[in-house]
Amino acid sequence: MRKTFAALAALALCFAMASCGGDDKGEPTTDPGTADKPFISIISKGFQHQFWQAVKSGAEQQAAEMGVEMEFVGPASESEVEQQMGMLDTALAKNPAAIGFAALDSRAAAATLTKFKDAGIPVIAFDSGVDSDIPLTTAATDNKAAAKHAAENMCRLLDNKGKVGVIVHDQVSKSGTDRRDGFLEGMAEYCPDVEVLEPQYGGGDQAKSADIAKSIITANPDLTGIFGSNEGSAIGALKGVEEAGVAGQIKLVGFDSGKAQTDAVRAGTMDGAITQDPVGMGKAVIKAAVDAINGQTLPAFIDTGFYWYDSTNIDQPNIAAVLYD
Repeated sequence: MRKTFAALAALALCFAMASCGGDDKGEPTTDPGTADKPFISIISKGFQHQFWQAVKSGAEQQAAEMGVEMEFVGPASESEVEQQMGMLDTALAKNPAAIGFAALDSRAAAATLTKFKDAGIPVIAFDSGVDSDIPLTTAATDNKAAAKHAAENMCRLLDNKGKVGVIVHDQVSKSGTDRRDGFLEGMAEYCPDVEVLEPQYGGGDQAKSADIAKSIITANPDLTGIFGSNEGSAIGALKGVEEAGVAGQIKLVGFDSGKAQTDAVRAGTMDGAITQDPVGMGKAVIKAAVDAINGQTLPAFIDTGFYWYDSTNIDQPNIAAVLYD
């Protein structure tokens, strides 16, 4: 521990510069002016899932390695588009050297991102792209390919027979629409004899997704499978199946790998899921931002990878390394 005088001096400097760090609920971890280093602002889609904490961890690791300051914020839930837009305005006022942005609504941010471009601030999209050519790159899972792979595994589980429900976290972010479309394309390609129901949208909320799952089950007593497009959707589907009293009768395939999901896969109550590499994604955002600050040309898309996991491979080293439980 540092000496008392040094600690008090550091505390005084922190308040003088208005740069004290925050907590893990989306508050800034630093602020422009704490040091003579480039400052990067990162705005995520939320903090309600372990995925975002893992992205934050990766970003912090890469920022420390590359010697840059950063803040990592996000709304309390992935339904709070207006709150995220406010965070974007706040970030602009801080005049960062670059910004990383995961859009809740791929269109809502377009006007504000134009202001970043006009100010000469590089924009790096991550997780979800935006309907704009302003981001220099997007660091993300290839969500369409990943969801198509989830569909391939669902088809294997169903042996090309039955009826499948689809619960998607939203229909306004690129990750939501890509996972929905990728899954539907995969089902049509790999098991055309399976009836896929119209996708339902639960906002990534477990309770709402559970209610949707129960409604689907009630309306379709011959249902044989459900796909949940993110952590909240998948766990909601699991809860819905359990509350409807049909656990074990319906195949469940999810997306993401928070603790509740990995526990369910190990227990056999969820058949499998797609895991992303959120730590790698966080690192990729910071690296791309630093490269942009230094004037380097970036690729249009940075693929951060995905993997299928189930009870047969969940503890293999290459899979365990990208689980975020």
